[in-house]
Formats: sequence, C-alpha cells, structure tokens
Amino acid sequence: MRVFCLNAPFHRNYSSHQRSPAVTKSRTLYYPIWLAYAAGLLETHGFEVSLVDGPGEDIDLAEAVRRAQAFRPELVAVATSTPSIRNDIRAAEAIAEATGAYTILVGTHTSARPEETLARAPGVRAVTRKEYDWTLLDLARHLEGGGGDPEGIAGLTYRAADGALVATPDRPEQADISELPHVARVYRRHLYGHWKRYFYAITRSPVVAIITGRGCPYRCNYCLFPQTLTGHGYRRRPVEAVVDEFKFIEREFPGVREVFIEDDTLTVDRKRCRRLAEEMIRRRVRVRWTANARCDVDYETLRLMRRAGLRLLCVGVESADQEILDAVEKRIRVDQIERFFSDAKRADVLVHGCFMVGNPGETRQSLQRTLEFAKRLEPDTAQFFPLMVYPGTRAYEWAEREGLLETTSDYDRWLTPEGLHRSVVHRPGLPSEELRRFCDRARREYYLRPRYVLRKLRQVSTDPYEARRTVKSFVTFARYLFHRDGGVRPAAGRDPAA
Repeated sequence: MRVFCLNAPFHRNYSSHQRSPAVTKSRTLYYPIWLAYAAGLLETHGFEVSLVDGPGEDIDLAEAVRRAQAFRPELVAVATSTPSIRNDIRAAEAIAEATGAYTILVGTHTSARPEETLARAPGVRAVTRKEYDWTLLDLARHLEGGGGDPEGIAGLTYRAADGALVATPDRPEQADISELPHVARVYRRHLYGHWKRYFYAITRSPVVAIITGRGCPYRCNYCLFPQTLTGHGYRRRPVEAVVDEFKFIEREFPGVREVFIEDDTLTVDRKRCRRLAEEMIRRRVRVRWTANARCDVDYETLRLMRRAGLRLLCVGVESADQEILDAVEKRIRVDQIERFFSDAKRADVLVHGCFMVGNPGETRQSLQRTLEFAKRLEPDTAQFFPLMVYPGTRAYEWAEREGLLETTSDYDRWLTPEGLHRSVVHRPGLPSEELRRFCDRARREYYLRPRYVLRKLRQVSTDPYEARRTVKSFVTFARYLFHRDGGVRPAAGRDPAA
C-alpha cells in the first residue's frame, strides 16, 4: 500500500514544523520533522511512502499534485499549522480529488481544532489529534484491510459514511518511542536532493535536525508542541541509538557542520544527558551540535556536553520580571537564569536567548528591563518577539478569555502578507504595534552595540565556520535590522510582528 505524505507548498521558506510557524526574518527553514518521523514509521512497517516537502523543494501545488498522481497513493497525509490551515486544506482537497485517495490532515492545528478543521474541509476524510505516527500506521493497516469507518482507531476525528463527524477516544501517549526510525535515514531517502536548503540561523550550515526525546514536563503556557502534539511526559530514545544516528549523519551527509537536537528540552533528564555526552565522547562523534534547553543546566553538565561537541544551547529567557515568568508558568527564577549564563560562558558554550514580550503583567517599564537584562546576559545571539498564541495552548485560552484576540477564526491573520509572524493579541495600553516597534528597537540596540560588534568580530576572526554562519545570518536579516519599520510595510488593518 502506498502513502503520500505532504508538507504543502505555501510561502517560500515557510516552516510549518517550528514552534511558531511562519517565514522568519532570518529565513530559517525547518525540516518537516514530525511528518518525516511518521513517514519513517510507516516504511518500517512495510508501507511504500513518498515524502514531499513543498517549502523545502520550493515547488508549487500543481507540482505536488502531479507527484501525488504519479505515485498513485491509497492514503494521503497532509501536515498542518494554524497560520497555513486554509492553504493546507486546499492542498489536501486538490490531491484527494486528483487521486481519489483517503486523505487526512495531521499536526498541531488539527489537534487543537479537529471538528472545526474537518467541517471546513469537505474533501478531507479525517484529522488526527495529538501525536500521529501510530495513528497513521493504524489507519494505513485499516485501509489495507478493506477500510470502512475507522471507528476503532484512537486519536482520530473522521467523517463517517453518513456524513457525521465522529471522534474516537484519545490515543494514549506512546511511552516507548524506541521503535521510531532514525529520522536522518528518512531525510536520506526522501529529502537528500535538497537537504542543504534547510537552514537554522543559530546553527552552522549544512545542518541535520533530529529528536532524541518527545514531550516536556514543564508547562509554559505558550509552548505549542507539548500542549498539542507530544504531551508533558519526556519519553527518551536510547542513548546508543541517538549516537548511532550521529554516526550515520557523519557518514551519509558529507559536509554536514552541525546536528540540531530539536527536543523541547534536551536537559530535562540530566543523568541521561550526561550519559549521552559520555557516549558521544567514547565513540568519537566529530560533528558539532546544538540543542534546546532551559536556563537551569548546571556547570558540570555544561562542561561535559561541551567536551562532547555541544556548540550552542537555545534557551527561553522570556522576561527579566519574576512576576511575568510566574504568570506564564515558566517555573524558573531570574537568579537561575543569571547563574546559567555565567556557567555557560565558563564552559565555553554559546547561548541563543529568546525574549518574549506581551505576556500577562507586561508594561512599558518591564519591556525596558528585559532589554537591559538581555544586554547584561550577553547571549551570543538574541531574539525578541511578541507573544504568539495558538489554539490548543493555555496562552490562547487566556487571551480569548480576556478578550484580547483580534480574531479567533481568521487564521490567515497570524501572518503578514509575506508570511512573517504577526501577533493577534491586542492588550489595552500596550497594543501589538507598540510591541512590534519595541522588538525592532531591541534588536537594533542589542546587535549594533559596539561591545557586541567587537565581540563578534573577535569570534569570527578565529573561527571560519562561525564566520560563515554569522555572515549568512546577517545577510538575510540585515534589512529587518536596519529598517525602522522592521523591513515590512503593514497591510491595511495588519501589523507585522517581530
């Protein structure tokens, strides 16, 4: 049986598989990592799969439809995100009409709005809720066995034969994820012709992104994946399997400069994190790596990870105000953040700091305190952006409850006309346009300080790979950094976010 998995064409360089789906100002382009894992699991169980990434290959919908027709699938799975949902539905319906295949939508948006999505997509047969790898596998087996309404498959909302929308029970979290394939092998089979197009501004290029564990025990109210896909239990792949994948990447992706570990928080389990580092050292992993973490990693763990090839940690600082951190359920203290940055510098680990404005309790004074905090912490790179809320998160529920959303159903408005992030949260006394202007100013003040410029010049003069990464990121980002309006002219009634 053949399964066609599509990350639908949309804006050029649109990343549907990132935590805030959009075209970024750095032109970051994410791998379709969740869809790739699902495709790999299907292949592991004997299904013939075609994985097509529209933005990754820079193809249009007509080409995606042509490929689907040539492949002749019985099942089609199309990934979704909130800002692209109308486009995703259009793509799914076009392929369903062209192939006659059973067509299903998967991803973060369908998890948050299953009935609404299916009601808006009359040409689509079903949507998934939460983690969808094993749901797709069960559905493929069901269709291969003769089909009929998939009432026995957990995690589905489907259109029954009589037209009614039916929700099956939720799928329990898959505690053992060791069965998941090495996603790098999936990339090698399906995306290898264009793998060097994938670009993460904080990593060296070319880069390969993988996941070593799913879920996050922390409950930050804005974080998309744990609340819509993976849940709050951190489920780990075996350390040996992760290092096997690193060695495969070294062999099969000539010229790779970095691996990005895309777990929400790699350092949740410190003991396992140290075992991973020790296994990398023992097996002489050569490729450098970057990971997501929290600002609470101890110095000894940082130092060991650095020995194992860690180059940079991406962390969410969010705010300098403890009250705001508490309001978003960050469960971290300002003094922990300060100590982490000090320890990271001692361990020679670079840090990308994310600062998010517009949360509950935000004021003009707290905005300025956060900017000054960023300057004191001195991350290698810093990101300032307004609060982005997505259906399925408690941050969205808060904004909806407080009447702060400018729209709850026009999902196109989560993006600017050119596909950049756009906040739809309007707070009395601190409108989103003001937050956007603050983010633009914060970036200019942070990056154009003589102290920062001199530090970067010293860094790139001694590290040719870092010089290459910095130049590439700067070239794509410069027009937003120097333009007083962030490089984007707002459309009527719209204000581009950071």
